[in-house]
Amino acid sequence: MTAKTKPPHYWHEAKKFLSKKDKKLAKIISQHNGHLVTRNDPFYSLCRSIIGQQISVKAADSIWLKFEKVIKKIKPINLIKLPRSKLASIGLSRQKILYLRTIAKEFFDKRLDIKNLQKMSDEEAIKHLVRIKGIGIWTAQMFLIFNLNRSNIFPFSDIGLIKAISKNYKKEYPLKKDQLDFFKNKWHPYTTVATWYMWRSIDPVPVEY
Repeated sequence: MTAKTKPPHYWHEAKKFLSKKDKKLAKIISQHNGHLVTRNDPFYSLCRSIIGQQISVKAADSIWLKFEKVIKKIKPINLIKLPRSKLASIGLSRQKILYLRTIAKEFFDKRLDIKNLQKMSDEEAIKHLVRIKGIGIWTAQMFLIFNLNRSNIFPFSDIGLIKAISKNYKKEYPLKKDQLDFFKNKWHPYTTVATWYMWRSIDPVPVEY
């Protein structure tokens, strides 16, 4: 599994645009180095996103390390062969085990065509992904950010993003829909980049899926 070390092609332009548009975000951008790291392994990205569903980044990282140990190489066939009891022993719920195995079968049977996904618009790609059991909108959005490298994804249900906006802009948590819409419109067309910096503002370790 490899990751692209260069920043996405839109990154520098996005930083300039967002810094002009939002003084608070400009300060956060100036305080943090690095950039979004894009995975070249779609199966890895989806497994990591599923494990990270509805739990803290810290808890997800802990389970992910155990997952890597039991599966050895993160490949669909290895996950299909892995006994459910092994997956349960590392702290995965029955539901997440089902989701992971469903994803593995999608890849193994070649029903999920990543090249086809790459040609789709953001909305089409999300719609195509959420048809698979276990992939909700948040998971699909994480995949579009971390694997398809899309520049304008605003994961409106992401706890880290909502907490970061609340903290940085002195808004009451949780945010209302109209407040989220305000930031989505303000940061368009580079909401992915703004989201990444929001995450960094509350956690010095860059988020990866």
